[in-house]
Amino acid sequence: MANEVIPVKIRGILPANSGCALFIGTDEKVFVIQVEQSMGLIIGMALRGAPKDRPLTHDLMANLFQGFGIELERVIITSLKNSTYFARLILRQENELGTKLVELDARPSDCLALAAALKRPIYVARTLFLESEDMSEHLPTHDETDDSSEEDEQA
Repeated sequence: MANEVIPVKIRGILPANSGCALFIGTDEKVFVIQVEQSMGLIIGMALRGAPKDRPLTHDLMANLFQGFGIELERVIITSLKNSTYFARLILRQENELGTKLVELDARPSDCLALAAALKRPIYVARTLFLESEDMSEHLPTHDETDDSSEEDEQA
């Protein structure tokens, strides 16, 4: 796996015309995935550990995983086709019969929301990462993300 994927983090979130721009990458390079505004807010809340009055869909999924003894092992952003990113959830379940790994196709925004909420690793396919345009110059500084987070909470 080490040669096929690169570990990345959510490096920033900015509002965009059609939702939110998620900056995904390493210290050296980031690329952008556009998500719906509500998903951007949910991912931002998960990253900040913000309390919620009621469970959101991703909280429900995390609770189901816990209830059935399933662990989100990692998420992988796998490819880009026709301007759409694809991703996979890698789930692990252990029981008296052994270990079962399940790989599920999912929207990158759902994968990233679950990874942020459950503090699980995020990877991107090496070829995708190398082919992606570096958007580091547009990455918000720490102060900019703190300011926008406070504005989002007040809205």
